[in-house]
Amino acid sequence: MALAGLLAKERTIAGPGFNRWLVPPAALAIHLCIGMAYGFSVFWKPLGNALLGPDGAPLPSCAAGATTFADKLAGTGRALFATDCNWTQFDLGWMYTLFFVVLGCAAAVWGGWLERSGPRKAGLVSAVCWCGGLLISALGIYEHQLWMLWLGSGVIGGIGLGLGYISPVSTLIKWFPDRRGMATGMAIMGFGGGAMIGSPLATLLMSKFATPTDPGVWQTFVALAAIYAVFMFSGAFGYRVPATGWKPAGWEPPPASANAMIATRHVHLRNAHKTPQFWLLWIVLCMNVSAGIGIIGAASPMLQETFGGALVSQSGLGFADLKADKELLAAAVAIGAGFVGLISLFNIGGRVVWASSSDKLGRKQTYVIFFVLGIALYVLASLAADWKSLAIFVACFCVIASMYGGGFATIPAYLADMFGTQFVGAIHGRLLTAWSTAGILGPVVVNYMHDIRLEQNIPFDQIYAPIFYVLAAMLVVGLIANLLVRPVADRWFMSDEELAREKQLAHEKALATANGRGGDGAQGSHPVLATLAWLAVGIPLAYGIWVTLQKSAVLFR
Repeated sequence: MALAGLLAKERTIAGPGFNRWLVPPAALAIHLCIGMAYGFSVFWKPLGNALLGPDGAPLPSCAAGATTFADKLAGTGRALFATDCNWTQFDLGWMYTLFFVVLGCAAAVWGGWLERSGPRKAGLVSAVCWCGGLLISALGIYEHQLWMLWLGSGVIGGIGLGLGYISPVSTLIKWFPDRRGMATGMAIMGFGGGAMIGSPLATLLMSKFATPTDPGVWQTFVALAAIYAVFMFSGAFGYRVPATGWKPAGWEPPPASANAMIATRHVHLRNAHKTPQFWLLWIVLCMNVSAGIGIIGAASPMLQETFGGALVSQSGLGFADLKADKELLAAAVAIGAGFVGLISLFNIGGRVVWASSSDKLGRKQTYVIFFVLGIALYVLASLAADWKSLAIFVACFCVIASMYGGGFATIPAYLADMFGTQFVGAIHGRLLTAWSTAGILGPVVVNYMHDIRLEQNIPFDQIYAPIFYVLAAMLVVGLIANLLVRPVADRWFMSDEELAREKQLAHEKALATANGRGGDGAQGSHPVLATLAWLAVGIPLAYGIWVTLQKSAVLFR
């Protein structure tokens, strides 16, 4: 009962003097942990060679000899329960797919519960699912049971991802009505940056735990679960919600006539998906993500195949020649890794910069820039590949990566502008099914076109040009959808009586009541506390950025 009371939404209502700048680091504490989902590829090679034979060499894979997609699926079916063969990257990659499919589904299903129960309870459930999923996966690795990894990290962890991802959205938008884009950009930056911290940390832990017969992966999962639990529980209990009627000192909402694209009333969750605006924004997010996620996932091989020997000052050599020289190939792989690191930095930086800029530019105008500039950059990247201009090619994808991240960070503020703030977290959760769709669509298009052209014996440096044009066409679709967005019709907004009833159901308290009782946040917040909170998330993030910069430096040598 004591725990139930501590998690009650009423206990999270901030009292007078609470420092709103304590909420973004609480959100970052959760997002930096669940963002490790992007970094799980560091485990593929160690897990793929975990089982050793009597001679000390890795055992064959469960899908040995698989050539077609059907063969690979058959091999994966055997791998789910087999303990006498190693897993392939294809087997393990399904866990990555499950992350983002389940994330979108979980956010859609439990978004309404989150709005009524509050971010603290949702953050706690997210921590239990994400960290608990890691522990189940650790047991699966120890017992060599692939199905436990899919269930633990993929499904249960995916639920944690969904709830953790949307848990701060509504809260931050209500704390920062004057800077909605900046607030959500700061939090969602953490999801993009989580892998920059988690990947080198996981690599370090595996090196510490590894033995001649054990790669140290299950121990690393246990250690990560413990570390992430500390941060995620701290973040969940650090959440506070503003009392109804609260607004920043000296700030007044703009008059309704000042910007017709910013709603002053609220659309109910049950009606949001009935509006054309919801589905237009669904297309906007889906196309923006689809055009970025597939190419970002293939960034390293794309650079190596397109530029070949030019990456290692051997302009006359193609990628096929590089593969025949292990030393040159290793150098090219290092440069490819540097490219991945560089676009990762632009990905997380774009989440803050573009989302903050949208507060001035407007959300619709910001997405117009994303799509128009993105189309131009994909065309320019195709030309740069023909010109063999590495600098232009890299610059194009750095900006594209920034807009990919910026799209994630700007969409919650766009939804708040269109539908109001009362259900924005839940509406955002439902819209994230667009991300789940894009997580399949983008990589499938890129990888399918790549493999088909490879089978047609197209030279490596000419494989990607038509792929870029297809991705540009996706952005054209997104641009059209964005241009069609108009203010939501009056009939979809709740009346004052309906709004008051929903606030009561959501356990929201008026400003006067909160000032009298105050919940956990009744006391004023000392500036030192905010500084310590930002340092707690800022130092790990700075570490991740520094490691990534070191890897990226190889591009400039």
